[in-house]
Amino acid sequence: MPHTGNVMVEPRELIDDTAMQRVSRLRLVARTVVQSFVSGQHRSVYKGFSVEFAQHRQYTQGDELRHIDWKVFGKTDRLFVKQYEEETNLRAMLCLDASGSMLYRGGGERKFDYARKLAAALAYLMVGQADAVGLVTFDTAVRAQIPARATSGHLNTLLRTLAETEPQGETNLAPILHNLSGQLKRRGLVLILSDFFAPVEDLVRVLGHFHHKRHEVILFHILDPHELTFPFETVAEFRSLESTGDRLRLDAPRVRRLYLERLEGFMQRLREACHRFHYDHVLLDTSAPCDMALSRYLMRRRER
Repeated sequence: MPHTGNVMVEPRELIDDTAMQRVSRLRLVARTVVQSFVSGQHRSVYKGFSVEFAQHRQYTQGDELRHIDWKVFGKTDRLFVKQYEEETNLRAMLCLDASGSMLYRGGGERKFDYARKLAAALAYLMVGQADAVGLVTFDTAVRAQIPARATSGHLNTLLRTLAETEPQGETNLAPILHNLSGQLKRRGLVLILSDFFAPVEDLVRVLGHFHHKRHEVILFHILDPHELTFPFETVAEFRSLESTGDRLRLDAPRVRRLYLERLEGFMQRLREACHRFHYDHVLLDTSAPCDMALSRYLMRRRER
């Protein structure tokens, strides 16, 4: 607990009222997002993250067909189902891009606000299931790094850091992630929330490094609908949101096709790398409600 001279200071006293309001609002948003897709579920929608295969047992009437191991059936002509066991020591790390490009807002909310809500919801969900979760925020360097823990008090720390973070500066995505992969000594789950504006070759190498370390990685690729469709109809000036402040005037309709081709080429290479390493690439449009987007993804993951 922090000290000031000989006076003991409570952590709550170190946060001004405005900051506390931001944390409270973020907790409410996270709880609302989670409850909107968890309500009514009798089994965890997060099951795919924290369950490992344990053994087979012979099929009995009433077992769910999706748990049948069809490869075993093909070899033995007998029906067996897979049994799973819960991992009690899942460790996850949320990696949040806080560089200037995440400030962009066109057809949806700010990319960073969307990513922050998503990170808060995932932290709320994991801590609620007694999974350990940590947080890294970064631009050209790591701005905050919180080790993974699984307590309600730790959740407050994560939410406070998320609420107080504002995007700024340039990005240094691949080197940051490369260094992080070397720091994570235990095998775990790495969730990266970013617009992934970095050379795709560097990103592919980083994903390969995580794969070598046997981590599971999920890429939450967060883009504004204007970045996805480039709907601009006139000559427009585009300004860098990172510290360079560069400006570029373009005849938007004339360059739209080239822009979209290059964007698709970039995303295709990133998707192919994720497929090769058995990682998930989740494209999220900031105009779509966060809870619906997260719900669709987690339900698809659960049904595998």
